[in-house]
Amino acid sequence: MEFERLPTVPTADEILDRSYRRAAKKMKEKINKDRANEEFVRAVRSAIHDRLVYIIRGFPEFDSLPKFYRELTDILFGIDRIKKSLGAVGWAAKHSGMVGRELAFQARKSTDSMAIRKRAVARISSIVHQIDKDLHFLNDVRNVLRHLPHIDDSFTIVIAGYPNVGKSSFIRLVSTATPEIAIYPFTTKGIIVGHHDIGRERIQFVDTPGILDRPEHERNPIERQALSAVVNIANVILFILDPTEHCGFPIEMQLHLLEEIKGLVSVPIVVVANKSDIRQSKGYMSMSTENGDGISEVLDHLVSYRPSPVKKMKAPTQLQNR
Repeated sequence: MEFERLPTVPTADEILDRSYRRAAKKMKEKINKDRANEEFVRAVRSAIHDRLVYIIRGFPEFDSLPKFYRELTDILFGIDRIKKSLGAVGWAAKHSGMVGRELAFQARKSTDSMAIRKRAVARISSIVHQIDKDLHFLNDVRNVLRHLPHIDDSFTIVIAGYPNVGKSSFIRLVSTATPEIAIYPFTTKGIIVGHHDIGRERIQFVDTPGILDRPEHERNPIERQALSAVVNIANVILFILDPTEHCGFPIEMQLHLLEEIKGLVSVPIVVVANKSDIRQSKGYMSMSTENGDGISEVLDHLVSYRPSPVKKMKAPTQLQNR
């Protein structure tokens, strides 16, 4: 995944301290004091410029990301804000390079190279400190994005529905994922991915956070993550209902959300009523994530939507010449 190799983004002081140490080593290689001061400025300029450019190049081209990851990044941090901070880092790289080059040249011509060196340190430090907030922000972005779940091209079943209807319990029963299970709503704070192997084929399950039945502008980032998953990566959707309403939401609201999702996607939607150990519901497939009843039947039905594997045609054998 594009985010796994995102480098740590250092603070302004960390960049400056590392650059000054590197420059001091270069400076010791010069016997002439004036040449040593000039070399110090050049080394500081090079180290800071290169480090800032390295930070920029470490981030992917967000416009070329798969739609799911692009929308998720935008939901979490705002792609425009990320680009603005990267632009600020680019500005600092350019201007620290220009200032360092100019003052290194002045140090060579000046009779007081030490004063030029001090001026270079002050001006370059000022430039780098101006982007310290951007560096902190980009490191926060990096720390979150690199831990996003890996969504591959496998046949994907997205599990949707209101909070606390049994989504996390279902994915725990049928896949490799081990999400936190609790009796209070909004247990799932992010998107959880699990897999189920059928022979050599891998089925991918995506457990979304609970989506509240309310207008889009009122949904929080977690809810928008769920909708992004539903719209962009699902090959089939498992929509789980709780007819007992123990989840805390009336069945009418749950059905209203179901209708909204039907209007957003063109993939099949399988509606299943959970908690059959408490109440049976007519008109839907039923299951119980509490005692396991109906789980295998639901899984088999979901898997039936996956496309049949394409059989390889055997190459025709050539007739031997008689």
